[in-house]
Amino acid sequence: MTTVDLMSSIADVGRDAQRGGYSRPVFSTAELELRSWFTEQAEKRGLEVETDRNGALWAWLDAPGKERTDVVVTGSHLDSVPGGGAFDGPLGVASALAAVDVLRERDHRLERPLAVAVFPEEEGSRFGLACLGSGLMAGTVDRDRALALRDDDGNTLADLARGAGIDPRYMGHDPGRLARIGAFVELHVEQGRGLVDLDHPVAVATSILGHGRWRVRVTGQGNHAGTTAMDDRRDPMAAAAGIVLAAQAAGRAVPQARATVGKLRPVPGGANVIASTVDLWLDIRHPDDAAVHAVLATITERATEIAAAQGCSAEVTAESYSPTAHFHAGLRDRLSASLPGAPLLPTGAGHDAGVLAPHIPTGMLFVRNPSGVSHSPEEYAEDADVESGTEALADVLADLTSQA
Repeated sequence: MTTVDLMSSIADVGRDAQRGGYSRPVFSTAELELRSWFTEQAEKRGLEVETDRNGALWAWLDAPGKERTDVVVTGSHLDSVPGGGAFDGPLGVASALAAVDVLRERDHRLERPLAVAVFPEEEGSRFGLACLGSGLMAGTVDRDRALALRDDDGNTLADLARGAGIDPRYMGHDPGRLARIGAFVELHVEQGRGLVDLDHPVAVATSILGHGRWRVRVTGQGNHAGTTAMDDRRDPMAAAAGIVLAAQAAGRAVPQARATVGKLRPVPGGANVIASTVDLWLDIRHPDDAAVHAVLATITERATEIAAAQGCSAEVTAESYSPTAHFHAGLRDRLSASLPGAPLLPTGAGHDAGVLAPHIPTGMLFVRNPSGVSHSPEEYAEDADVESGTEALADVLADLTSQA
C-alpha cells in the first residue's frame, strides 16, 4: 500500500462532527483504534510489534538487532489536537510503513536494525503536557507528576494507561531503550508556508523554536449575572479577556515571538453566572530561550495589573518548557546529502524529535502543506507530495541502515 492508501484507510477514524477535522486524544477510542491499525499494518509487513513501558509502539524490521546501540528509528504520533487535521502525526507513521515497503521493493539489505516508533500524547491535548511519551522515555518528564496528571473528566494518566494495558508502575525514564537508538528521523507535514514559498515538496529540518505552556488562573467572585451591579463585580472573565489581548500585544512586540491563548475554562461555566475562576493556557515560542522568558515576564506583569483592576488576582504556573532544539548537525548533513536540492527549514512546532534531540542524533523531514495551515481541518498535503515524502524517507533510511 502507498502512503496515500494508508492515510485513506484511517480517514474516518476520530472525525469530530462538532469541531470539524479529527479529535484523537491519547487512549481515546479513536487513538486506540489507530494503535490497533498500526499494529495490524506492521504485522502484515512481518514486523515484530511491542509496547514499551510508556505506551509507545515499536515495530521492528530486524528484531534480532533490538539490543544493538545503532538502531535507526523513524515514526511519529497518532494522537491529535481537538479538531486537528488529518496529516499531523499519522503522515509520519503511514510514511514510515510505506517506506519499509519501498526498501523491500528495492531489495535493500539492512546493515543496521530498523524500527518504526509511535509515541503517545505528542500533542498534549488530553493531559496538557506535549510530547509526554518521548519525554518520559528521555527522563525529561517527571514520572510521578505525569502519572498524576488529570484530563478534563478527572481521569489520571495512570488510570487510562492501566486501562490500555500499560502498567503505570513501570512508566518513566527508559535509558536502556534510549541508548539503543543510533538515529531517529521523523517525517511530518510542514506546519507553515516554507515549502510553498520555496516550491519544493520536501525539506530537511534544522531546529525547533523554544516553547512553553503556562496556566494563568484568574480568581474573582462568583455571583448572579442578573442581580450583581456592574460596579460590584469581581469578574475573572473580564480580566481573562484583557489578559488574552495583553498576550497578543506582548508577542507582537518581540520579533519572531509567538504568544497564544488557545484554551480558556471558566468555573462554573454557566451563561447566567459570573465566574468564580477562569483558567487560561498560554503558549509562548521564540528561537531565543531568553526572549521566551522575557515575553512571559511581560505577560505575567500585565496579567497581575489587569486582574487587580477587576478586583481579581492572577497566578501564573509553568506546565512545560522545551528549549530551542537544534537537530544533530552530522545527521542533518547526511539527510541533505541523501536528498540533493532539499531546502533546510526551521520550525515553530514542537515534535518528539525535538524532545529526543539532546539525547540522541535526531532529524526531521517536512512534506509541503499547500494551505500553510496546521492544527486545523484545513491542513493538507497533495498526494504527489505525500509520495515524494515517502520516497525521500526511504532514501534516508536506506543510507542510514546501509553503513555506520
